[in-house]
Amino acid sequence: MRELSVNHLLGIKYLNQGDIDLIFETADHFKEVINRPIKKVPSLRDITIANLFFENSTRTRLSFELAEKRLSADVINFSAASSSVKKGETLIDTVNNILSMKVDMVVMRHPNPGAGIFLSNHVKASIVNAGDGAHEHPTQALLDTYSIRERLGEVAGKNVVIVGDILHSRVALSNIFALKLQGANVKVCGPKTLLPKYIERLGVSVETDLRKALQWCDVANMLRVQNERMEISYFPSTREYTQQYGLNKEILDSLDKEIVVMHPGPINRGVEITSDIADSDQAIILDQVQNGVAVRMAVIYLLASKIKQ
Repeated sequence: MRELSVNHLLGIKYLNQGDIDLIFETADHFKEVINRPIKKVPSLRDITIANLFFENSTRTRLSFELAEKRLSADVINFSAASSSVKKGETLIDTVNNILSMKVDMVVMRHPNPGAGIFLSNHVKASIVNAGDGAHEHPTQALLDTYSIRERLGEVAGKNVVIVGDILHSRVALSNIFALKLQGANVKVCGPKTLLPKYIERLGVSVETDLRKALQWCDVANMLRVQNERMEISYFPSTREYTQQYGLNKEILDSLDKEIVVMHPGPINRGVEITSDIADSDQAIILDQVQNGVAVRMAVIYLLASKIKQ
């Protein structure tokens, strides 16, 4: 049986093309499963998974929990806001306490970059990174590129622009790694203050004019401005940001081709994207959500099959 080259999913940068192909093939199978009347399979009946969220999350946490339950795993949910972390307990102590309950896999979101890597070196469990600070969010990049493949047939050779707050976005970094690995051409677009200085070293090009970027691309991935990660102001006002980098119907209609519009959510409607675009046929935002469950089922299933060996 083919298997992943890694024991944890800590970031896209640790995967190879074969890993992504295997995850997508497995996700194809699970997508068919979750569209059946009976949506559960008994694949992980003997696996216990802990979801540790040290940062707020709705969609990612629900998506992981649903994926785990569809695979018949036993699930425990841990929210830092109501835990002993507030009393000063360290990350390793928290996780070791949970692991002493015989947990096989930990899905973790944490505000500190590298938290998943740190944990994988200290505990005996398979770690899935559900977002670490402004670093990586690997399952989001997998479901995004899976959704592009589903809509356009393949990712290789496609022109993808990531628009918005690249500086604070773990989604942007993971997407750049995943798109480049699969042979796409990637541009980033946004105000200069929201573009990291050395971004071109990742093999992407920079465009500060939204219309030029959209005219070039096949797919536009619109990111929200991460206000919660900003300690200073990076642009004059939300209104000005929207005028320069917000996607609306008038701009889309002015292009001489139809492009695919994506958004990792949550959407700030009327800021980076207007409602008529978010709800249009060109947007695959709800497909991304549905594909998220299938892709996360695939990742958990493939990592769990390595635990069982």
